[in-house]
Amino acid sequence: MRATVTRWSVLLLCVFALGGCSTIKGWFEIDDDEDPRQPVELEKIEQTVKAKRLWSTGVGDGQGEGLYRIEPVMGDGRIYAASADGEVKALEVSSGRRIWDVDLELPISGGVGLYGDSLFLGASDGFVMRLDAGSGEILWRAAVTGEVLAPPQGNGKVVVAQTYDGKLHGLDFASGERLWTYDSNMPVLTIRGTSTPILQGNRVIASFSNGRVVGFDAATGAMEWEARVAIPQGRSEIERIVDVDGTMAMLGNELFAASYQGFVVSIDTNSGRKLWERPVSSVSGVSQGFGNVYVSDEDGTVIAFLRTGQGQRWTQDALGWRGLGRPTPVSSYLAVADFEGYVHLLSQVDGSIVGRFRPDSDGVRADMLSDGNVLYVFGNSGKLQAYELSTTSR
Repeated sequence: MRATVTRWSVLLLCVFALGGCSTIKGWFEIDDDEDPRQPVELEKIEQTVKAKRLWSTGVGDGQGEGLYRIEPVMGDGRIYAASADGEVKALEVSSGRRIWDVDLELPISGGVGLYGDSLFLGASDGFVMRLDAGSGEILWRAAVTGEVLAPPQGNGKVVVAQTYDGKLHGLDFASGERLWTYDSNMPVLTIRGTSTPILQGNRVIASFSNGRVVGFDAATGAMEWEARVAIPQGRSEIERIVDVDGTMAMLGNELFAASYQGFVVSIDTNSGRKLWERPVSSVSGVSQGFGNVYVSDEDGTVIAFLRTGQGQRWTQDALGWRGLGRPTPVSSYLAVADFEGYVHLLSQVDGSIVGRFRPDSDGVRADMLSDGNVLYVFGNSGKLQAYELSTTSR
């Protein structure tokens, strides 16, 4: 029987077996004052950057009760967002004005993907959907083998979707017919989540809970290369968890990915050759900017690695065990959300904390988006908000 490790940011760790959830001593008891994983209390900072809210709207019940990370997506002056209870909205990026909204009457667990005039969503009961981005009309719905926890992606010929049972599916773009399926053979224990597949021309790149990143031919599903991000080590199944669940980042033909209890790596996507690696333990993923690769470690440390692999630019350890999400570059800053819904603004130059605001007291799990000096935050409660960042006057 395969058990599952469910993670709420980095604070909750449960093992699910048939019939319930059991607590692992030393991982779940976060109320113990002596627990080293106790989230640090926030200290006052000197705010040199302020966040002005430009607009706010609600999208259904947000992330719902399934610990999802349903991400909005932007394109052609619009932002598209979906909620766990099946509401999908298209909004003007500049004003937040509603263009259309639909109720799919299906529980959504993965989304939103965008290609051209098509949106892609995944349902918790094992469906992938393609919608018309202009109206929200469902163009097709295809059954897959399990829950879809990340945005499906398309390239006009193929739609790829990763399911929580460790499989990657290639579907026909026009009809939704299944073209191929790859089975990664999941470990006994995994963290709840999957990374978002990346389509690079006719190649699809996906990461798995066995610590591997794999490149496939998108049309046929044939494996082109495989790279190890982490190797399972230790006696217990918990010690051997090496999921690559967070968002990966691309720059040209260079891919950046991070694993839990493993490494952050740089991979040449033409060959699958690993260019460099550095120790890290992360479930939220990586981003890049200013010549850096940014990672939030599970212990709450934000690290800027030199993109060349020649070491670290800086580290910021003032946010210990606060369940940090993926760092999001915005203008010359780095935005990082925590489990209490605070967004911390760091300098990309030296990692100093220069601002803080709280868009959603229910927390922020979904990746944030940015465009210039505007940050878009989709909170767990369903609040989708746009904030303009600027320096404070002295």
